[in-house]
Amino acid sequence: MRDQLAGTGALLRLALRRDRVMAPVWTAVVSLLVLSMPAALESVYATPADRARLVVTMGGNGSLRALYGPLFGDSVGALTAWRSGVFAGLLAGVMSLVIVVRHTREEEETGRQEMLSAAMVGRRAPLTAALLAALVANGLVALVVTAGLAGRGAGGALALGLALGATGMVFAGLAGIAAQLTESARLAKGLAGALLGTAFVLRAAGDAGSRTGSSVLTWVSPLGWLEHVRAFAAERWWVLALFAAAVTAQVAAAYALAGRRDVGMSFLPARPGPARGRLGSTGALAWRLQRGSLTGWSLGFLAVGLVFGGMTEGATELVGDNDKTREIIERMGGQSGIADAFLATMAGMLGLVAALYIVSAVLRLSGEESGQRAEPLLANAVGRLRWAGGHLAVAFAGSALILLLGGLGLGIGHGQDVAGAVGATLAQLPAVWVIGAVAALLYGAAPRYAVAAWAVAGAALALGWVGPALRLPEAVMDLSPFAHLPKLPGAEALNWTPLLVLTALAAALTAAGLAALRRRDMAA
Repeated sequence: MRDQLAGTGALLRLALRRDRVMAPVWTAVVSLLVLSMPAALESVYATPADRARLVVTMGGNGSLRALYGPLFGDSVGALTAWRSGVFAGLLAGVMSLVIVVRHTREEEETGRQEMLSAAMVGRRAPLTAALLAALVANGLVALVVTAGLAGRGAGGALALGLALGATGMVFAGLAGIAAQLTESARLAKGLAGALLGTAFVLRAAGDAGSRTGSSVLTWVSPLGWLEHVRAFAAERWWVLALFAAAVTAQVAAAYALAGRRDVGMSFLPARPGPARGRLGSTGALAWRLQRGSLTGWSLGFLAVGLVFGGMTEGATELVGDNDKTREIIERMGGQSGIADAFLATMAGMLGLVAALYIVSAVLRLSGEESGQRAEPLLANAVGRLRWAGGHLAVAFAGSALILLLGGLGLGIGHGQDVAGAVGATLAQLPAVWVIGAVAALLYGAAPRYAVAAWAVAGAALALGWVGPALRLPEAVMDLSPFAHLPKLPGAEALNWTPLLVLTALAAALTAAGLAALRRRDMAA
């Protein structure tokens, strides 16, 4: 075993160095989501009576339980764990699977792992280093959350911090297994992401049907374990043992699989292509490379739209006569009635998430270049602009498609004004395109820092998610392109000016990125 782990320390230091930007950004986003909640909740539910009334209301509101989970206590800490726990757990899971796949399957796919393995590196060292890198990131999340909420109750803060870190490690273990099964980093991330989505769906279905979260469906999901730790509400410390057992079993399985395959190989090899190529253009190639990801995002947006649309009446019931809650929703979604304001808020949230899709699609260019798959292509009669244009077309058109499907789901779920819901989500497109254009500019002008596009999307997401509740200054909110969009549906008159300005800005930034790409050295 000592020989098989040889070089783990060096690989861990390399992984932490490579993640010196990405990991802190992810940690900050996950932690900020949790730590921003207490002040916002206190402003809305200022008295014990208000919080007790919320507990009763949530008990009979299945649609909102499906989204946030059951509420186990009426303290501000308990409300914080309820309101942010599931979503922070999802983000921790995404962070973990990205880190693990990046330092395992992606290293093998690019050929770097084979070069490293020629030195004094054991067979299981890369997987161990990747899991340890994920452990460091999740440990930081647990530490920051615990320290930030300690004033609300040390026990509850520790329970929530450990639960979030443990949730991230469960999905790190799943990603470690996926990296052994699949032949490409893209498929490994897709498989691990599908398992993460399945965990959320199972928890949502279980919580929707049970007021106390006691459904079997909830208990088979790691996100269900997260809420059943019951931070700030008579903590169940024994639930953490479920996380420990799951991570131990997953790591053992990943180690066993890693010991039974060669570097670069997998247990689920990709199917060979046709004898004669059928891709006649760079656009067709880009579509072939990105169609799987786009299909997954499209189905996810449609499903989420249906869920959000079906929650509209439940949200109206939850708001009731709480003026402060109504004020927050109206600040996020406009003042055209609580139902329209809620739909506008959900449309805005879909737009913020679509920004993550467009960044991932645009940065596929960076992956193709760093993986040395672009150079042989560009050595033929293929120009850089044609090659990049194919991927950008898929990214920008794909973001329009997923927002269209998200709006369709909102309208169908709500059962009213499908066209208005579709229009509300499509109105998010100019802001989404601006985020994608920033990613294109960073890739074209400074490819080494293209990963910073994730920070831009994360900042927009954070501002849109918690900014209205925290009453951030207008100057700060205006830093996000989403702050300039009209609040649809329900706006009396559509103001086209910000939509046109943002679209023009996206076009200018994209053109600047393509111009920079044309002039720089590849893989530089």
